[in-house]
Amino acid sequence: MRVEPYAVDSYIHVLKRGSRGLPIIGDESDQWRNLRLLYFKNDRFVAENWERDTKDLGMFTRPPEWPPQDPIVKVLCYTLMPNHFHLLIKEIVEGGMSLFLKKIGDSMTGTFNEKYKSKGSIFQGSYKGRTVDDDTYLRYLAAYIMVKNSMELYPKGGLAGAMKDFEDAWEWALSYPFSSLGDYAGNRVTKTSPVIKKDILGEVFANPREFKSYAKEVILAGKWLEDKKVSRFGMLSIE
Repeated sequence: MRVEPYAVDSYIHVLKRGSRGLPIIGDESDQWRNLRLLYFKNDRFVAENWERDTKDLGMFTRPPEWPPQDPIVKVLCYTLMPNHFHLLIKEIVEGGMSLFLKKIGDSMTGTFNEKYKSKGSIFQGSYKGRTVDDDTYLRYLAAYIMVKNSMELYPKGGLAGAMKDFEDAWEWALSYPFSSLGDYAGNRVTKTSPVIKKDILGEVFANPREFKSYAKEVILAGKWLEDKKVSRFGMLSIE
């Protein structure tokens, strides 16, 4: 595990990946559940059975008998992949990020093992975290987490295909439901998902057009391949 020192108000890029690169989901319903986890586990309140309590409600609807949400972190952006996930988190209470990731990891593992009759953690160790130390890196991470990772799943050739036809890949990525890209640059910008709190990231790009222009530059130039911070973080080894 590699986690850099951080404190309250730190911004941290978090990676958590499947054991030996194996999938952390079995089907799409698992991914929808994992997306809901990002909302329902980000809370000081602990429901004994949050799935039972919310079963007949909306995607992110809290039961009326629950207290108001009291978040332990801010999730600025995310992308959930079949065998790992990326989050950009702001620590807002001491120990909040570690607790949040533990709650998510335990829930994902427990449900996966029960559903698919397996044992042990589905994750490779705990998590990796890198603090964000300047606005330039923050801008880069927004594109890296939400655009580069989503486009890895582009059905017409992944990243290589996206570099050949960025416009088509961009439209596809905007529609990928397990990333917050749509909250920043797509049709969700007027009704942001309750999972995220944009915080400073909402100020970094003036508008969706500017974000798209920057993301295109990152993708077409292959900038993630030259980024030493990302390389040292070990992300390029994920398949």
